[in-house]
Amino acid sequence: MNGRWQGLQRVLALRMDNLGDVLMTTPALAALRQGWPDARLTLLTSPAAAAAAPHLEMVDEVWAARVPWMPGSGGDSEAALIERLARGRFDAVVIFTVCTQSALPAALLCRMAGIPLRLAHSRENPYGLLTHWARETDDLARGSVRHEVRRQLDLVAGVGAPVADDRLRFELHDADRAAVAALLRREGITDYAVLHPGASAASRRWPADRFGAVARMLAAQGLTPVFCGGEGDAPQVRAAMPQAGALSLAGRLSLGELAALIEGARVLVANNSAPAHLAAAVGTPVVCLYALTNPQHTPWRVASRVLNHDVPCRDCLRSVCPQGHHACLRGVHATEAARAALALARPAASRRAAANTPVDAPRARPRRPVPILHLETVKP
Repeated sequence: MNGRWQGLQRVLALRMDNLGDVLMTTPALAALRQGWPDARLTLLTSPAAAAAAPHLEMVDEVWAARVPWMPGSGGDSEAALIERLARGRFDAVVIFTVCTQSALPAALLCRMAGIPLRLAHSRENPYGLLTHWARETDDLARGSVRHEVRRQLDLVAGVGAPVADDRLRFELHDADRAAVAALLRREGITDYAVLHPGASAASRRWPADRFGAVARMLAAQGLTPVFCGGEGDAPQVRAAMPQAGALSLAGRLSLGELAALIEGARVLVANNSAPAHLAAAVGTPVVCLYALTNPQHTPWRVASRVLNHDVPCRDCLRSVCPQGHHACLRGVHATEAARAALALARPAASRRAAANTPVDAPRARPRRPVPILHLETVKP
């Protein structure tokens, strides 16, 4: 272990991204927990990603904040955030970013808050903003990009925090499993596939009517299609729902219940969005309709089929298709996705066994609630 990183008592992990990004960071968070088992580990993240707090057994607390350097986030008062970080009296911070983000705005705030050790990837020389600098080697233009999970594991390994088990972590609760089981019993559903037609970016949404076509094909093979999504996904779910033979649970499930629903499914069909990473965490096979906006967020360590149509404009990093044709997803036909789902779908017996088998990482400490602190929003 790096000498200056020995004996830490309070460690901050900073990941100001969406839920899926936080899920892909859980192996690195587990490495931090393993490296400093007695330290208090705090995760600072976005309000949306903070919903995962009850399911992240390796962290002690989650702080939710909006920061001005993230797109569309508005931003809490920088002065208030610096003050709150200073009161945390952290010994070290690990700043997790994707390769196209700069860690330096966060590093500046953490330096001003007096956090003595600061680790992050950086493409440019950070000088005193970082005490421990991992040179940015990922380059989309050259096609040399690590998977997001590997990138974050490499970062923490540099200060002596490797982990043997690099699977995604998400602690499932018995109450969530019981609630989902009761709901499915009321609907008379036993064997089912989950379909999630939503995504936060329009460029990552496969046409909703093709999800509907896949649902009809799966239903013809005896799998009940169960649609899910948040309130923001309601238009895609409505457009995808067949007239009969399917169930919509969009807007009706907590995050834990959604994970339990996916855990019990024979297969998940989804865009590149958080449910695909939930499925990876609970071991459910995934058919991922994967827009070629960026390459590093495919399902990790789970049986999967990643479907897209190659295009010269790949790796555009855009939330809306700049070409207007959306060909990287529109080139995938519903029949192809349905065949992939049926090929991946695990047998009903193994699905039921998986739903009754704990998938959580071994705990070094007793289970306890993970509190969420929502930092007061003060517009700058």
